Amino acid sequence: MAVDLQALYPKLIHLMLDTVFVVDKDNQIIFVSDACESLLGYLPHELIDTQIIDYMHPDDLAATRDSITRVMSGKPHLDFRNRYIRKDGGVVHILWSARWYEEEGVRIGVARNVTDLMQAEEELRHLALHDPLTKLANRALFYDRLDSGLRAAHRHKNRLALLFLDINDFKSINDIHGHAMGDRILCTVARRLEGCVRETDNVARIGGDEFTVLLTEIQSAHAVTQKIEQILAVINQPLSAEFGEVKMPSCSIGVACYPADGEDAETLVSHADSHMYKIKRGSR
Repeated sequence: MAVDLQALYPKLIHLMLDTVFVVDKDNQIIFVSDACESLLGYLPHELIDTQIIDYMHPDDLAATRDSITRVMSGKPHLDFRNRYIRKDGGVVHILWSARWYEEEGVRIGVARNVTDLMQAEEELRHLALHDPLTKLANRALFYDRLDSGLRAAHRHKNRLALLFLDINDFKSINDIHGHAMGDRILCTVARRLEGCVRETDNVARIGGDEFTVLLTEIQSAHAVTQKIEQILAVINQPLSAEFGEVKMPSCSIGVACYPADGEDAETLVSHADSHMYKIKRGSR
């Protein structure tokens, strides 16, 4: 018996895990497959005769309009990503394959939910740029932010300061109390440093027991001195009872200011690092 494939096509479309949209030239939805309920939380009949742009995330609307213009000019867009607002108010990330059919006067798009993929990609990007222990920026992200900060300071004729912080005698904490306790001390230092800076500043762990603080839009050398004094006071506060007999170690902080101590990242880091070791030797 011959199979009527054309009669099967609607059934096949509704079996697809991806959602099929058919939209007219005015962005009005004229067909949507059953998978839309899983994607956006709406039943098909709730979407028919409504504007597809009404469900788009407002921050992605401009880029999506550009994509629509491209598709309707005859250039299929097979890898466009944007966000839509679900019926329950949640946000879904969608990967689109879309094409305009001039003879029928419709735009057909196939939408795939890539929210989990986007979250996984974001987690990987975060892991690549952050210290897994303290959750601070790592060396790579620190240098990227330092370069950006230097460009902004040069463009706006501002000053910035780079602080290079090292925990004094940190090795003895690991040797006497164990590496788990050492890790807790590092996390404590990280949180205390974050509490000392503004949202526009940056804190990073660049390795071992070394941290950096990037202070932007510095008004005066006195402001830098005050910030260093604040950080030292906060870092030196006693540990909570849960640390037992462990004492909070002191730290040494070196500083380099742009443009007085250098105009590029390498020079500033070298100057702050040298200054920190000079202070560390003096404290001994």
